[in-house]
Amino acid sequence: MTKEFYSNGKLLLTGEYAILDGALGLAVPTTYGQTLKISSTSSKDLSWKSFDNEGEIWFKTSVAISEILQEKAQPAEEAVDHVLFKLLREAKKLNPSFLSGDEGVKVETKLDFPRDWGLGSSSTLINNIAQWAEVDAFQLLWNAFSGSGYDIACAQNNTPIFYQVREKVPTVKPVDFNPKFTEHLFFIHLDKKQNSREGIAKYRKMEFDSERLTESITRLTEEISNSEDLQTFQSLMERHEALLAQILQTKTVKQQLFPDYKGTLKSLGAWGGDFILATGNKDTPEYFTKKGYNTIIPYSKMVL
Repeated sequence: MTKEFYSNGKLLLTGEYAILDGALGLAVPTTYGQTLKISSTSSKDLSWKSFDNEGEIWFKTSVAISEILQEKAQPAEEAVDHVLFKLLREAKKLNPSFLSGDEGVKVETKLDFPRDWGLGSSSTLINNIAQWAEVDAFQLLWNAFSGSGYDIACAQNNTPIFYQVREKVPTVKPVDFNPKFTEHLFFIHLDKKQNSREGIAKYRKMEFDSERLTESITRLTEEISNSEDLQTFQSLMERHEALLAQILQTKTVKQQLFPDYKGTLKSLGAWGGDFILATGNKDTPEYFTKKGYNTIIPYSKMVL
């Protein structure tokens, strides 16, 4: 038996943080993702190898499946093993027939993107394991960890989506978001991996009217998705950025790092790392490379 699964990476264009409280978010699947291949063995072990985008093994393990499922294998909580084994156990709880045979399993995963890009190395893994185990990927996410689930929705869809979750009930709606001005949009990596859990924890500590924020972000998301021209898009993105900066009591990424940049800059996902969205022109890549940021990807090459 040999099977292969694939999941798309993700970027959240609008709704960061507020999406946790029910705001509507605009998310896009990326051209980059992760593959998971499985094949049967006679060893009764789980043999796992994870390859990065360069084809190098960044994680591997081999352990008896019975030990994983009986929680005998207890790596340190921050270890990759811990995350993997927890996902497999939760998948088993959702589908008792998963990993129930006498055979072992050989698993290989392969990322299309560098692990520090923040495009969803975890969410693509969760969705791939859910496909393998034939369980609901959102339920697997929430049983094992936390999060809004928009990244799972991106993993499963090949078009931009509206995403909203209320009381752990996700609503996913494909949206026709293909602006006429995409040649003016760029994704810039800040060369810093941001911990989403830390960002969420900081957000949770802030005191503000969450219902009002949710309504404002939802309205901005709808207006941004309907932008007919670059000027309108930029204005709305700047309002979104300013609103979140006020809530988080921090400066915008433009104020912090690029105060002299002529276009609009918007943080994506957890503020402080990973990718930002820039509006600009043919000179945009040179501006950022001169600042020491070398990963600049045009919208058309990033978004599926």
